[in-house]
Amino acid sequence: MTDTPSGAINKAIILSAGQGSRLLPLTADMPKCMIDCSGRTLIEWQIRSLVANGVSEIHVVTGFMTEVVERELERLAQPGLTLTVYFNPFYKVADNLGSCWIVREAMEGDFLILNGDTLVSQALVAKVQQGGGYPICVTVDVKDSYDSDDMKVERADGGKSARLVHIGKTLSAQQTNSESIGFLAFRGEGAQLFRDTVEATMRTPAGVENWYLKVIDQIAATGKVGTVSIEGEEWGEVDFLNDVEVAERLTAGWE
Repeated sequence: MTDTPSGAINKAIILSAGQGSRLLPLTADMPKCMIDCSGRTLIEWQIRSLVANGVSEIHVVTGFMTEVVERELERLAQPGLTLTVYFNPFYKVADNLGSCWIVREAMEGDFLILNGDTLVSQALVAKVQQGGGYPICVTVDVKDSYDSDDMKVERADGGKSARLVHIGKTLSAQQTNSESIGFLAFRGEGAQLFRDTVEATMRTPAGVENWYLKVIDQIAATGKVGTVSIEGEEWGEVDFLNDVEVAERLTAGWE
């Protein structure tokens, strides 16, 4: 278990509503958070890393085959850990901003958000728990180059906790100097700021079509969004079939 820093956030939200159509046929009859990685489901690895770093309250947004995820969460129940399920009934037609709207009542006080397809090591979560000095912190990694599917980030400078300028998949190569791994921390006023902007965006005609990181890009203009670099730490995104083999190798060393 990783040493938990003082003031660690004890609440996390996991967004696991989607089927993971790019992982078909593997996800034909199970959500992608149930994919086996070295003998444990993806969501079990997520919960283990969070709990090891002081998280005791986890809210999971489900959608596709919710009953399968609900049974898994029942299996993963343990003393001192509260697991709550929120079913997103429009997961087929809404992007993940809709899942944030479904779980908005849990956005009280400090909290973490983790995408349902992101594997994070315990050491990585510990680094995020140390904070980044901003009300909203986006966890980023740095690579030599970025492809069209990466959630690109423009930081004001190259520091470990630099201010976020823009985030999105369509940023130019000149703008991009890091990528979001799908893991965010909200502290102080950041929680209410995010919740209010989610609710306002969902009231627009195109609200359900948006990624929640588009909301983060909007808030960035206030100067209240920063980044936490986890360069060198272990993580992986399970989005395509070839990612599953990478995830197997990654988690094999995490026991």
